[in-house]
Amino acid sequence: MQNCGEDIAWCVRGRLVRLRPPVVMGILNTTPDSFVGASRMGSVARVVEAAGRMLEEGAAIVDVGGASSRPGSQAVDAAEERRRVIPAIEALHHRYPQALLSVDTWRADVASEAVAAGAGMVNDISSGSMDPEMLAHVATLGVPYVLMHMQGTPRTMQQAPAYRDVLAEVVQYLSERLHAAKRAGIADLVIDPGFGFGKTVAHNYTLLRGLPALKQLGVPLLAGLSRKRMINEVLGTTPEEALNGTTVLNTMALQHGADILRVHDVRQAVEAVKLFNASRGFAS
Repeated sequence: MQNCGEDIAWCVRGRLVRLRPPVVMGILNTTPDSFVGASRMGSVARVVEAAGRMLEEGAAIVDVGGASSRPGSQAVDAAEERRRVIPAIEALHHRYPQALLSVDTWRADVASEAVAAGAGMVNDISSGSMDPEMLAHVATLGVPYVLMHMQGTPRTMQQAPAYRDVLAEVVQYLSERLHAAKRAGIADLVIDPGFGFGKTVAHNYTLLRGLPALKQLGVPLLAGLSRKRMINEVLGTTPEEALNGTTVLNTMALQHGADILRVHDVRQAVEAVKLFNASRGFAS
């Protein structure tokens, strides 16, 4: 079990990688329909440039996705996802060979190809539930795996999300998926409550307050709050206007135990981490 303040130690394709949490994961989308317009990368050259900026600003992980999971989005086929994401990861690994790259996919074959291209982490919105081969594939790849909670699918998840007790149900689901991943042989695991993935605004804030309960599962905790509806509905902002709200919620997530902040805006998130560490008397 990871205790507060302990380093994260992961085996990434046979290489030991140590991170001192909290850390920042930068979002790189190779999709044309990401809900944040500025995060849409139209070419491999733009992806490489954006990743370089994120790493310079202090990102510990760069998460590359080729299939939008915004509410109401239509699924792309595997061939299109591969076309978008594999050349980007190859280029990033060539340009930044020491960078920890993550692939954001629920498909086992895309995950395998991405790791072969240079990714060192798999971030799965479905926790292996959308592709029954995913857990077995990741176990053979030897990389960390992020399990996220989602009710429904990206196309349907926001139509009528309902829970009797959202926090208890998310904790139970992630606990079950952790056990399944461990049984499959995956050594290094991360959990993500899935803010905005089949949740109302009220559900999201219940989960934010409840992050300490998720910490009890004993693995690193990822919070993906960046520019989401739970900010914009409260403040009357658009995703493009939601940087300040994102920073506030990122700070709350840190106070409640988040180990990884997944964000569009790396510099501001890194600054939040530095101030959070200073408030605890820790050096960044």
